[in-house]
Amino acid sequence: MALRLKVNGEERSLEVDGDTPLLWVVRDELGLKGTKFGCGAGLCGACTVHLDGQPVRSCSTPVEMADGAEITTIEGLSDGDQLHALQQAWIDHNVPQCGYCQSGQIMSAAHLLANNPRPSRDEIVAAMTGNLCRCGTYARIVAAVESVAGAGESTEKEGA
Repeated sequence: MALRLKVNGEERSLEVDGDTPLLWVVRDELGLKGTKFGCGAGLCGACTVHLDGQPVRSCSTPVEMADGAEITTIEGLSDGDQLHALQQAWIDHNVPQCGYCQSGQIMSAAHLLANNPRPSRDEIVAAMTGNLCRCGTYARIVAAVESVAGAGESTEKEGA
């Protein structure tokens, strides 16, 4: 099946079976290895990418659903050598332990902040619930998202 995708801002034409999971097209056909295979059933979130701005589990999304769509992977969040604020926060907060789930975590956090730039801690936790981390770095994940969102900042009163 002939498909047109816009991946990380670049138009791509591919000839693949339409029922091929988007994950394998991104990794094997396009060579973007940042998106990871986790469970293969869309349950863990390691394979999260944005499809027309919405987070999707690429392991369970047939590529034919992405025909003509805009796809953003973890590689597409940065601007050249300039890391996305979340990518930098992950480094600053020493979030990854094994690091395997982290691209999916960051993609989910990026969607949250794009739609809610100043989420509360509860909103962050709720948004990240669908992404599993076997190493249990959840507290660091929340802290990193808060640092980008400014949710953890205290506000000073004028004249104080």
